[in-house]
Amino acid sequence: MTGQTPRTMAPLLSVMIAPNFKEDVVDRPTDAPEADRRDADGGRVRIRPGDVLVLECPFSETTVTGVTRGFAHVRWPWREMDPLAKGFRWDGDFALPTAASHGWETLYFRSEPTAGALKTGDACLVGIPPTQVHVVAVHHFDPPLVTGMLPRPACYVEVLPQGESHDPDLEEQAFTFDPAGGEPMRLELLFRPYAFLEPGDEVTDRDGRAWRFDAAWAWHPFDDGQPSTPAWPLALLSRNGKPTPEQAAAVARATAAGNHAEELGRWTEHTLAKPPTDRQ
Repeated sequence: MTGQTPRTMAPLLSVMIAPNFKEDVVDRPTDAPEADRRDADGGRVRIRPGDVLVLECPFSETTVTGVTRGFAHVRWPWREMDPLAKGFRWDGDFALPTAASHGWETLYFRSEPTAGALKTGDACLVGIPPTQVHVVAVHHFDPPLVTGMLPRPACYVEVLPQGESHDPDLEEQAFTFDPAGGEPMRLELLFRPYAFLEPGDEVTDRDGRAWRFDAAWAWHPFDDGQPSTPAWPLALLSRNGKPTPEQAAAVARATAAGNHAEELGRWTEHTLAKPPTDRQ
């Protein structure tokens, strides 16, 4: 898990994501066009790489069970021990690093009072203050992972804070969380690049080149040529088969003006970061 103090966030038109959802599936906004609402997952939408979110976990009361060098250990208020987990044994505690310890910058959970001021037996609050993040990756597990804790995660979402770009050479850079875990996470969707496309869509661009869209910064030209991003406007060729007229029209409207560079610019304005270099 990772974390950061809240960053300044621009006032944006945003959509609240339901706090209790199955794996990485979240409610699609109820004010979205009817055609969009019925396109995927029966009116629900999945978190995906590139999404810009506000992440929050309401603070809950707990007790400090111990203090070691650089850490305050607290009874974790939202999880249970997994009695059937073989090879894993969790004691119910969670180690919160102090501000001077390794892990402070990559752990979003905070305590009130701060971890460095806590003593064994103290009562405190633990949670995540509102923090703007962007999604780096989404991982799925079938069957769910055995971690020693319940519920067992079927999905992990990796995020980075505003102002931080993904570095493939850093192994523990991102904050990872289970969106359907015991912690009552609240997610607010601020911006989604290429929101009018779904992963796996196939399109043709202005120059007649065919592309597969996997994520905002993961475009794959069928001709393996250059440039590595499509020229707008785009025409939807396939979405789980032949697209509906409404789906095709939505893509055409969204790309009638603008270009990939402008879409990237809007994402960068929100994230203050660069997209993954292998996907740009």
